[in-house]
Amino acid sequence: MSAQANENGGVITFLFENSLFLIGGAAAALLYANLAPDSYHHLLHHKNGSVLGHEVNLFHFVVNDIAMAFFFLLAGKEIREAMLPGGPLSKVSTASLPILATLGGMAGPACIYALGSRMFQPELLRGWAVPMATDIAFSYLVARMIFPRIGGKTHPAIVFLLLLAIADDAGGLIVLAAFYPQGETAPLLLLGFAAAAIILSLVFWKVLKIKNFWPYLLVPGAISWFGFFKGGIHPALALVPLAWCLPHEHADLGFWEQGESDGQDTLNQMEHWWKRPVELILGLFGFANAGVVFSAVGMGTYLVFFALLFGKPIGIVTMTKIGQLFGLQLPEGMGNRHLVVVGFAAGIGFTVALFVSVVAFPSGTLQDSVKMGALASFLVAPVTLILGKILLPKKA
Repeated sequence: MSAQANENGGVITFLFENSLFLIGGAAAALLYANLAPDSYHHLLHHKNGSVLGHEVNLFHFVVNDIAMAFFFLLAGKEIREAMLPGGPLSKVSTASLPILATLGGMAGPACIYALGSRMFQPELLRGWAVPMATDIAFSYLVARMIFPRIGGKTHPAIVFLLLLAIADDAGGLIVLAAFYPQGETAPLLLLGFAAAAIILSLVFWKVLKIKNFWPYLLVPGAISWFGFFKGGIHPALALVPLAWCLPHEHADLGFWEQGESDGQDTLNQMEHWWKRPVELILGLFGFANAGVVFSAVGMGTYLVFFALLFGKPIGIVTMTKIGQLFGLQLPEGMGNRHLVVVGFAAGIGFTVALFVSVVAFPSGTLQDSVKMGALASFLVAPVTLILGKILLPKKA
């Protein structure tokens, strides 16, 4: 029995650590939508409830507008910790080149998509931000298959990719908030509730010395969510400010090292508790959003896929080379071939690309075609693996 339990535990751990719930949810949605499209559409898009005066599909709303807030909270946590003293984004010397590469990796796909949409289907232009995303989990998984450890340490190309992906997440959050408001915006209302949430969080932290993360989520978190929802900004982003307002380490020792309190600070406790539930949430997200009939493949699909496949590596390599002209250097042990492979690995958009697709377009043909491109970006993974075999035959 114990051997069986260990085997089952290993399988479950594998599912969680490799984001397979998201893949499973997306696959189930594709199957359902193509076998019973009317049923899937009724389940996910038929308005069957009201939330704060808005008619919504309750399942879709709970997943996209409430549950996904915890996914973006964990993304915010990674950004916050990377900016702490000692963190990879805390110093100009270590952060400059990855940030430049990120700018290229965001601008390249956006430009290719925008140019293509203007040439072939202008109504798709609103989705220019869809191919800007990099899926951290899947790009990291692919990079681990390509780059070996050096002297027992993580290959510098993987660290460079993670730095780039974290900065990409930060840029993506800004783009979502700034360019994709939900309905009419109410800036004063948004700022008022967000400020109240931040101030209350700081009171919890500095005055009341609350260490448990639940009060922060249930009170300031709820206030922030309401402010984002009523203020016209997608409420899935509402918990991101809390990453700066929870008790946390004073330093960051690296991607895989615990800090001075051995990860017992409130911010890390929150991540440890929510890490697996968020993987389940991503499975529901995939099921709620990836149900597209195969006939929906169209210009939006091709624009998103090719913008990610070519725009990411072109933008990343170009901006990195510009940075090198000004004296910035790649990490020791990382060369041009590694950089090209990293650029392609960053072209796996998937999760965030799918989310932006839903935010950018109303339900219908355009959204479905762009969604299919976000899903198809998963095919960049085998392309990257093959390229890695060709460019790095000795796994150098």
